[in-house]
Amino acid sequence: MLVITPAPVSIIKAVTITKKLDNITNEKPVRTAVVRLYFVKLVARGALLAAAVAVYILDRSLLIEGLYGGLNGATWLLGLIWFLFAAEMLLRFFPSKYESMGSQKQFSDNFAAAGRTITLNAGIKRKQARAVILVASAWIVLNAGVGGLYFTGIIDEGGLLIISLFYAVSDAVCILFYCPFQSLIMKNRCCIDCRIYNWDFLMMFTPLLFIFSWYTLSLAGIALLLLVRWETACAANPERFYEHTNQNLACSRCSENLCKYKQTTKKRGESQYEHNG
Repeated sequence: MLVITPAPVSIIKAVTITKKLDNITNEKPVRTAVVRLYFVKLVARGALLAAAVAVYILDRSLLIEGLYGGLNGATWLLGLIWFLFAAEMLLRFFPSKYESMGSQKQFSDNFAAAGRTITLNAGIKRKQARAVILVASAWIVLNAGVGGLYFTGIIDEGGLLIISLFYAVSDAVCILFYCPFQSLIMKNRCCIDCRIYNWDFLMMFTPLLFIFSWYTLSLAGIALLLLVRWETACAANPERFYEHTNQNLACSRCSENLCKYKQTTKKRGESQYEHNG
């Protein structure tokens, strides 16, 4: 007599998890124009970082002299870095259909009142204010450490530039795959309703504030103006920055698909953790 015994629970669990992993792996988020733009930024910034590291290893004096206006073999690289980032920052001052709503929500054309009232709940304001202060404090502490390394001679100006470019690459990674500020501090749903979206460039160029030259201070200066423009808009029209008052920030209005890559990464991590467990 043939007796059919049920499969062990561990085997059923392993098969289920494998199927989940396969389904997640097969999910291919739609690459919208905004998504493609950020993948281009990731690749371009990665290439600039790699080039800067290569020059630094071969002859770090080229980067250091170039940052202070000297003309040498690294001038083309420093010029390209300045032009690309300055152009990207200047474009942020104006409405654009190619940029994410995360940065574009500051403009009046991108506001659509959610409900009859556009008054932001005081509790939401306090919660966001605390998160903003915490992010700013953490970033100041981190870069105070970077400044300490610089002023004690452990790293030089070339090292500060490389750290800034590393921040730039990390910014693209945060938008596409995983953002510790979002997950651990801000707790916002996605980049579209991120309160500090346009802080990105000033955060990138914070290490350059330790170098007093036209090159570094011009980049940091444009980034600071961009942040002031952002914070002024938020103070004057806070209703534009939150899903509770601006329905254009709701998932139902989104066509960017930026969050899909983060969701896929998160699901893979959770499933892998469950599998290993």
